[in-house]
Amino acid sequence: MKILIINGPNLNMLGKRDSKIYGDKSLEQITSLLGKKAQKLGLEIASFQNNSEGKLIDFIQEQSRSSDGIIINPGALTHYGLSLRDALIDSQLPIIEVHLSNIYCREEWRAKSVIAPIAQGQISGLGWKGYIVALEMLASELKEET
Repeated sequence: MKILIINGPNLNMLGKRDSKIYGDKSLEQITSLLGKKAQKLGLEIASFQNNSEGKLIDFIQEQSRSSDGIIINPGALTHYGLSLRDALIDSQLPIIEVHLSNIYCREEWRAKSVIAPIAQGQISGLGWKGYIVALEMLASELKEET
């Protein structure tokens, strides 16, 4: 089984951004930890980060037919990325939305997600470990289906 790990705008700056909010691990470190966990779960992951909504959509469109699920941290696109939302819907894959910080304890505008209504679940505020939880949950659900 193959899981897409998608990260939106500014997540390439993890490890350099405000560590009190986003933690001190870089995206590369998080991706490495996810790869190790995926291997233990018998999964393959394909990771992609971009600051452009269009390139995220292209990746979803190119990869969704050969994939079984999506874990996405849309970054700021969480709040207004309607074309990203449409691409996720069109993928017809189970989706888990992840946020490093607790978006409900920050600015009011951050609490609105256009992705949450189409996702199986949302993990917010667990830092980098939220990705691991999402991977474990998605793996469990996919294995139950087979």
